[in-house]
Amino acid sequence: ALCTYQIFISMLKQQPDVVFVIQSQKNSYHTHRAEQRRTELLHQAQTLNQSSPDVVLLHKLSDYDGNWSILPALPRLASQYCQTSLWIVFLEEETNVNLHNLLQVLSKFNTRKEWFLGRPLHDDEPTIIHHYAFSEDPSSFSYPDFMAGWALSCPLAKRTAERVNYEPPKSDFTIDLQHEIALYIWEEGRGPALTVVNEFCSELQSLSLTGDCATTINTFLSACGNPVQKEDVFVAVKTCQRFHGDRVPLVKQTWEKDAASLEYYSDFTDPYIPTIHLGVPNTERGHCQKTFAILKRFASGVVTQAPWLLIVDDDTLISLPRLWRLLGCYDPNEAVSVGERYGYGLSRDGYSYITGGGGMVFSRVAVQNILAGGCGCHSSDAPDDMVLGMCLTTLGLPVTHSPLFHQARPQDYVKELLARQSPISFHKHWNINPVAVYQHWLKEPNQRRAHSLTKTREEL
Repeated sequence: ALCTYQIFISMLKQQPDVVFVIQSQKNSYHTHRAEQRRTELLHQAQTLNQSSPDVVLLHKLSDYDGNWSILPALPRLASQYCQTSLWIVFLEEETNVNLHNLLQVLSKFNTRKEWFLGRPLHDDEPTIIHHYAFSEDPSSFSYPDFMAGWALSCPLAKRTAERVNYEPPKSDFTIDLQHEIALYIWEEGRGPALTVVNEFCSELQSLSLTGDCATTINTFLSACGNPVQKEDVFVAVKTCQRFHGDRVPLVKQTWEKDAASLEYYSDFTDPYIPTIHLGVPNTERGHCQKTFAILKRFASGVVTQAPWLLIVDDDTLISLPRLWRLLGCYDPNEAVSVGERYGYGLSRDGYSYITGGGGMVFSRVAVQNILAGGCGCHSSDAPDDMVLGMCLTTLGLPVTHSPLFHQARPQDYVKELLARQSPISFHKHWNINPVAVYQHWLKEPNQRRAHSLTKTREEL
């Protein structure tokens, strides 16, 4: 047994050197989760009698907030760590690592070659969030499940880092990072495609029931405290007279009843809904002036003293009970802005923003800072979510991403990713039954049972 152990240790010492990059966020809750992951990795290395690996928290790599989109951070990562390491392994805060298994997996690959490793995802149908890429055969292109972990060999990392300097991504927008990273590395067939590594696991894979996994993933919100009270969240719904007859009734039929305090903001005062006219004319798009009027109304304290503000569109479907659980993770005394994070111009000192359709959540402190910072609209129809993103970036306030918010419809996302979530929101009523989507994806199980009992009694 001692001889076997010595052979095992000798084998480990021949394994490639790895730098771990945790895709962390600048928020006390997320920073704490990333630090936990870092501590676990260092503890495993110590247990295996390995030297401590470099573990980088991505949000601490530099002052640039756009490092979360990976490509802007790659030149620094490659130059700083690929002199001594052979692999860059990227993890999310909720990615568990079995260091022994991971090192064994990486040892199978020739580190002098370019490798892009991960657990593959693919689209079943063309989707707007991927700009309808590979529309003739969307399943032909694989991209990595970031939460299961993914890796670049240093030769690929260094070449990609050099390319970033003279050939940035074609699109200014960062929407679904894991797909966009794979597209950039693939380079229209000139670069490597994703190499499938089955040991990068999700909890949906049968491998996770064996000891073969190099990575597994946690469920969301595993370390959060109690949900916030429903009275702690003030809900602002943006609408207009044009949608009073179709969209607003769907809100009332689905999720409005869960809100303790909610107002509809429109360009027309309708006492039957009721709606509030903020003195702002309706615009076909953007709605910046309306959103800033909502922020000012919330900050005034006249309507509510709630610590949290949720702003949604009238075609947003949302689970408020799940939002209450999520907000239990965050400190309302911080300037928190949370939702689905997009990016604009991140390859050239751009900014991050919470995409509005999925719902934008702000702590009262964040709202106060936004208004005190002198932010405003250059036009009434400027895109409100992007203007707020520019403002937060200028003020040095973080934009916090949660994958539980969704700018698009359920069918626009990979089914297995949604299956491991308890989604908070979806957006758009196009070509769907909104009530059915709400009941299937967003209604809590106990709410479904209560609805079923009510329906049975009505039929009797």
